[in-house]
Amino acid sequence: MVIELFLAFIFYNYYRLEEEHLSEQLFLEMKNYSFFFDDNRFEMDIVAKVNENQLYELYFDEQNLYILVPFVQDEESSLQIMYPLNSYHLLLKNIRTTLLWQFLLLSLIATLISLLFSLYALHPLRNALSLLEEFIKDIIHDLNTPITSILINLKMMEKNEEVESIAQSANAISMLHKNLDVYLKDMQFEQEKFSIKEAVLEQVAFFNSLYDYLDWEVDVKEQIITSNKNALSRIIYNLLSNACKYNTSSGFVKIKMEENILSITNSSYGIKNPSKVFDRFYKESDRGLGIGLHIVEKLCDELGIEKRLEVEGDVVTVSLSSFF
Repeated sequence: MVIELFLAFIFYNYYRLEEEHLSEQLFLEMKNYSFFFDDNRFEMDIVAKVNENQLYELYFDEQNLYILVPFVQDEESSLQIMYPLNSYHLLLKNIRTTLLWQFLLLSLIATLISLLFSLYALHPLRNALSLLEEFIKDIIHDLNTPITSILINLKMMEKNEEVESIAQSANAISMLHKNLDVYLKDMQFEQEKFSIKEAVLEQVAFFNSLYDYLDWEVDVKEQIITSNKNALSRIIYNLLSNACKYNTSSGFVKIKMEENILSITNSSYGIKNPSKVFDRFYKESDRGLGIGLHIVEKLCDELGIEKRLEVEGDVVTVSLSSFF
């Protein structure tokens, strides 16, 4: 767009120069005609004598361009050399047409050069992103076995405070592992029947142990739904993760199921740009990766779930509907 504007500015000024050049050329040709009378493009008329300062100047009227020159045979008269205004406008039109085609051709060439340059400049970045994605996929794959092994061994160990703390950390790593797995892979989600209450309570139990200083309120009745439990659990996990991470020190989290709408409400410090929270890599603070709510949007689209974000002052509510 900037290139086209720059070219338009150049061509406009060039057209003005061509217009001025055409007028000067016609003036010189009419002046030359006054000596030899050998150009059938021009017409001649005898008019009353004019002042000397009006001679050899180019004038325009409604029908012609003309100049006034002395009439040697009659000192009381002047010669008017004329060129039709319609012919003059036709010459200008030809100039405009030529310049327009040149402008379009140069715009096309400039666009192609810009496109090729962009592709060339972005090629290393695309390669780097591709390598990074493959690297992350390899890490996720390699982490799968040790994380599973840690979680199994923790279940077999005798429960005490240290083991519980290690279990929480291992579960947090496992949740991050699952999040990255969902983010990077195009997954196929099979429909199954399961308890929505059970899916919610599993995630609440995980976050309640990490954020026990928050006031938790859960009002979800037993209900069997048909969806994909793993995907829905990822959605709830990421919503609760945000609700906890960006909460206040004495805040609350409320999960409620009413008329087939699951809503998660939490206190917060407010949201600056509610319309951007589901965008990839968008963050309003330095915490996190900025992919959690993007995963929510991705999975909601896959499952056909409608989501709605409401912000009233410092209270944030995300509602999910149409998933059963």
